[in-house]
Amino acid sequence: MPKPEELDLVRRLLTYIGENPDREGLKETPARFLKAWGEYTRGYHEKPEDILKSFTDGAQSVDEMVIVRDIPVYSLCEHHLAPFFGKAYVGYVPERRILGLSKISRLVEVFARRLQVQERLTNQIADALDTNLQPLGVAVVIECRHMCMESRGVRHIGTSTVTSALRGSIKNSPDTRREFLSLIGR
Repeated sequence: MPKPEELDLVRRLLTYIGENPDREGLKETPARFLKAWGEYTRGYHEKPEDILKSFTDGAQSVDEMVIVRDIPVYSLCEHHLAPFFGKAYVGYVPERRILGLSKISRLVEVFARRLQVQERLTNQIADALDTNLQPLGVAVVIECRHMCMESRGVRHIGTSTVTSALRGSIKNSPDTRREFLSLIGR
């Protein structure tokens, strides 16, 4: 339940943009806004290490790349609080341990559900996988559209930004890097 002073902040924001927070359509907006922002930023209350439980069962002789493609990304630009959205492609080369596949998508969510810049988001995902799983290699590619660029400022609609973070064998071996990029369709 939001505190009165939190609700008042949103009411003041509505007044700032020229709205009447007492108007029928806006009366419940402050509470709905705060609830939505709690969901948009829930990643601040989640820890990668709690999600990235790995196991050896099933990992025997698995030494080829594991990739989860087309993971939805929804985040907020920390500079304008505007949405950015797109897809993430995450891969790793196991060394004795593997993850449940849903854990990779959940890891993307942990970091995306914070105020972000795409470059940091990409590296946080790669670093968390590398630190917690200790695979032979990690690769993360994220492609997003940024509303801070499309709806204000330059207003270039439909442009996308691609960032990558490579670790271990995927960074150091051109063949492994090429394999990852080929498998994600790049």
